[in-house]
Amino acid sequence: MQVQFRIERFNPDQDTKPWFGEYTVEVEPTDRVLDALNLIKWHQDGTLTFRRSCAHGICGSDAMRINGRNRLACKELIRDYGDKITIEPMLGFRVIKDLVVDMEDFFASYRTLQPYLINDEPAGVGRERPQSPEEREVFDDTTKCIMCGACTTACPITWTNEDFLGPAAIVNAHRFIYDSRDQGANERLEVLNSKSGVWRCRTIFNCTEACPRGIQVTRAIEQIKRTLLTGDNNPD
Repeated sequence: MQVQFRIERFNPDQDTKPWFGEYTVEVEPTDRVLDALNLIKWHQDGTLTFRRSCAHGICGSDAMRINGRNRLACKELIRDYGDKITIEPMLGFRVIKDLVVDMEDFFASYRTLQPYLINDEPAGVGRERPQSPEEREVFDDTTKCIMCGACTTACPITWTNEDFLGPAAIVNAHRFIYDSRDQGANERLEVLNSKSGVWRCRTIFNCTEACPRGIQVTRAIEQIKRTLLTGDNNPD
């Protein structure tokens, strides 16, 4: 099938504002959007710039807006979009070039919440910290995050408030706050209880809808709010 692509282009070295380039590509309905973008770059316009890496929905590199929704180009099939597809960079980030955005502030928020295990006590026998399946299940959902930014840039709060930590950072804090082996929950909760933390969330559910890994992002944020209000570290 032939598909008409409208792709937002912007080169800061020569453009004063973004513009749309139009490309017609011959693809199979079962091809992915990323396959079509590769065809455009390799055979029609080598200046087209976008991120991609694993092409299996794991690295999160190719997050972009596809027909107005944040998606991973490597997971979306052409047949689900028809013969006209519009591609744009994610909202809320400075565009470096075309579909490549500056994610430094995004990762700075992530680092603020200490996204690593904090435990100063010696590990047990075999240098392990055993955990039951039930304890693991509490935070299992939020371990799936691939830091693609789709949830954060789908959130209207991040479009107007650069101080908001954003859903992705909060999800990664959740992953450790409820980990029975971790001892840094209070430090993370203090950051999340600030004006840039979870209380900025308006429970719009855009983040949950945008997540390519199916993480219940809004639910995770609400669990942290409940912990802050009640002091109970059991999210259920």
